[in-house]
This record gives sequence, C-alpha cells and structure tokens, in this order.
Amino acid sequence: MVSIKDNYLNNASQFTTSDITIPKYDFKTVKEKTKTDPVWIHFGGGNLFRCFHAKIAHDLLNSGDMESGIVVAETYDDQVIENIYHPYDNQMLQVIMKSDGSYQKNLLASVADSIYYNHANPAGWGELKKIFENPKLQFVTLSITEKGYVLTDMNGDLTKSAQKDIAGNPDEATTNMGAIARLLLARYKAGKYPIAMVSTDNFSENGKRFEKEILTIAQGWIDNGSVTSDFVVYLKDENKVSFPWSMIDRITPNPSEKVSQILEDQGFDDVKITHTQKHTNIAPFGNTEETHYLVIEDNFPNGRPKLENAGVIMTDRETVNDADQMKVTACLNPLHTSLAIFGCLLGYESIADEMTNPDLVKLIKGLGFDEDLPVVKDPKIIDPNNFINELIKKRLPNKNIPDTPQRIASDTSQKIPIRYGVTIQHYLDDKNLNVVDLKFIPFILAGWCRYILAVDDMGNEFTLSPDPLHDYVEEIMKPIKLGTQDEELIHTTFKKLLNNKQIFAHDLYEIGLADKVEAYFKELVRGKGAIAEALAKL
Repeated sequence: MVSIKDNYLNNASQFTTSDITIPKYDFKTVKEKTKTDPVWIHFGGGNLFRCFHAKIAHDLLNSGDMESGIVVAETYDDQVIENIYHPYDNQMLQVIMKSDGSYQKNLLASVADSIYYNHANPAGWGELKKIFENPKLQFVTLSITEKGYVLTDMNGDLTKSAQKDIAGNPDEATTNMGAIARLLLARYKAGKYPIAMVSTDNFSENGKRFEKEILTIAQGWIDNGSVTSDFVVYLKDENKVSFPWSMIDRITPNPSEKVSQILEDQGFDDVKITHTQKHTNIAPFGNTEETHYLVIEDNFPNGRPKLENAGVIMTDRETVNDADQMKVTACLNPLHTSLAIFGCLLGYESIADEMTNPDLVKLIKGLGFDEDLPVVKDPKIIDPNNFINELIKKRLPNKNIPDTPQRIASDTSQKIPIRYGVTIQHYLDDKNLNVVDLKFIPFILAGWCRYILAVDDMGNEFTLSPDPLHDYVEEIMKPIKLGTQDEELIHTTFKKLLNNKQIFAHDLYEIGLADKVEAYFKELVRGKGAIAEALAKL
C-alpha cells in the first residue's frame, strides 16, 4: 500500500506503481522558500481549494513558474487543519473523475503551510499576521462561500458579530471580513505594501462584494477611532490594494465513499473520510470533475506568477463579469440549483441520476436555452451555447461525479437573488422582453417554496440542507401542508415571503411574478405525485 506519508522523493516507484503522478519539485525546498518569500495565501481549506487552486499552484511549481507554495488559512474548522493538513504534511491526492469512467490521480504538494486562522488560535493568529507583513507577498485568494462575506442580516442591518468587530479592537475580530481586514491593517502599518485580494467564490461581482465588506469594517474602525483615515485611502488605492473579480467553475463534491473504495482497491492507503464536528466532509484525497474554468481580472499591484501557464484565463474586468454572468446567473448555477431543489423533492441522491429523468432535463433546458441565454452577453472567451450543451450532455450526466442534490441545495436562500434575480432584472430592463412571460424561473421559485415544507413528492419527510434563513422561511410556511389548496391561505402566507428582496432580489408582487409562483405552488402541493405531474406538464 502507498501512503501520502511516504516521501515521494525517495519512494517514487511506489506511487507510479499505483498510477499516481508525483510532483517534479521538492516539497521541502518549496516549504523553506515559502517561509522567506511567501507569494500566495488562500482562505478556505475545503475541497474546491484542494482540487483546483492547489493544482494550479502544483502546475506552476512543476513548470518552474513559481518557487513558493501556498499558505492555506482555514477560518472555520480547526479539525480540517488538525486532521487533514498537518498529518499529511499538507499533501493530498487529487482524483479527476472523467466522464469515460476513468480516474486520473495526482499527488499534490503545493501547500507549504496550513494555519487555523482564528482569534481562538493565538499561534495561527500571529503567524498569518507576520506573513501579511512580508512585502514579497503578492496575492490572496478566497473560497469561503457566499455566507463567509456576510456582515448584515436580512433587514440590511449589521449583524451582532459585525457590530462587535467594528466597535472593538481589530486584533480581536471574529468575522471573516474583520479578520482579513485586520491583516490588511497589519500590511498597511508594515509599509503600505501592495497586494491583490482575489475572491474566487462562486457568486457574481465577487471582488466588488469583497471590497465593500472590507471597507465596511475599515470605515467602522475609523469612525470609532481604532485606525486613521489613511487606512481606507490605502485600501481604495488600486496601485496598493486591488480586489480583482473572478469566475470559477469546477464541480467538486464531497469525498466519495465509492472513490475511497476504488483507491483502496488500487493500493492507496489514505482513504478515510473525515466528518468533523462542524460537519465538514473532507479526506486525504479529493474528487473532482475534469472540466474547469477560472477567469481572473488581471490586476495584481505587487506582481503575480504566470497563472495563465496553469490554465487560468487572465483578462479585464468586463470580460470576467460577462463570463461570470454567463455562468452564475444563466448557464450553470441556476440549472444546478433547480436540479438540487427538485432532486430533493423527487428523492434523488445523485445529480447524474436526475439527468436520466426527461422532465428534469426539459426543465433545465427550458431554463438555460429559453429564458437565460437570450439575456446573456457573450464573453467571447467561452461560448455560452456550447457551455450549456457541454453541461447538459457531458458534465451533469457524468456518473463518475458523486454529487448530490442535497449538497447543492445548501444555502439556496443565498443563491436565489443571483441565480434567478439577475435574469429577472434583465427581463425588467429590456423593452423587448416581458417579465411575466417567464415560465421556468417562477416554477423553480415555487419549487423552492414547496421544498421548504421538507416533505417529498411521495409524502415522506426529509431533512433540509443547511441554510441560514431556514428558521425564517419555515416559520412563514408553517400554515401550509401537503394537500393545501386554499388559495387565500396560500396567498396570505406567500405575501410574507415573496416580497423579501434579500431572498428574491425583487418584490415579486411589485413586478408581477408572484401570482405565477403562487399558482405553480398550488399545483406542486396538491398531493402525492403532484411534483412529477407538474414537471411533465411544464
């Protein structure tokens, strides 16, 4: 059996016998170089980072385009660092699950250091600050999910945690944005050194959102006298601190038991999947799809490695935004979320299995080609029509990808305003389009409302995926049960929900879509089998 703990420099044959490609670089040399010349810090040590960002750095180290590795800063789950990074000297096995059923296995050693960056961990809290004070640090990337940026509640008011961060000492920050702003403050004090702060999280205008939240914290510190106004001047100077926009796309499910068994059968020893106390599912290996895209605005005031040599598309902000709008609001994410909602309701446990249901395929084709594609601006670097075709014909049906609707359904309330609200806005803005002509989007929104009942199409209860607004929406939907057909009760209940602009990005009553959502919902909640029947009719 071969283990990640076996030094690949001394035991190369063991890895090649197991068909594992090993690094061309010496991870010990990379680790030492990173201590003096750090280049890249990444926040969020989860599966997407391990299978995508870490592979980009790996390729750059292999080609000689980079000499330092990545420093990973995990802000949420200390067990990820303690149980997955440190025991394996920060190395991992990337498993690319190809649509032809084969597996490509790469040992990655591009992570030079891993830190639990939280005020509760004084050692990591101090260590990362020192790295940020190093003038050679060039850029930061993030994959902490949408909720990692949140500083306000559903009413637009600062959360208690954000208020505490703003009112308190920067060195005691507890929110992600406060903790990162603290590091930028340290870099400012050390010499106003330049740096690029790159959000690679999967939502539109991510760099703009990142900048806004950092400035919210910084301005609060200025207002309470913690820092001088020159700190915000530093943050707003693009020659000092940039917040490039990006578009990222790579389906990376939780580690699969099936993949674990295959690896064990092939002679690989490190196959145990860890389920942490904070519900992170992670393993010494990561499984991911072959298709991937990363587009980044080329704005790096302190320089950067040749990321394009590892497949990253470097371009201008407008092109990034066009590519992002294409994917996040039209050609992938909305389709994925719709499959997640109806997959849970119809009892599916695999996205690939859903693609054998012709009615679900018609749903995402109608959404993608009929409603989303007409309002998409072609980014030129990726063809939108080909992108959807590749998604529907190759990526989603890939049975080698063990992705579940339950995973994708997480945090849906946070995704709806971008994945459907943006397209709705396009229909409102275009004089040649009429928002009330939309059919698939209101049907999907009705499906999410039906999902909130936590009862599937056969009348069985199921567990809702994690979502920060579950308590809020479940309380509103309490009067509705499977079989409810009272139009007045449905209308009265939905009046409390469909006007929420935080969830839907619009007051659906004001724009004329609420009646359609209510009507579709009445169909979906009629009784057992109603969802499958409504999908067939649609």
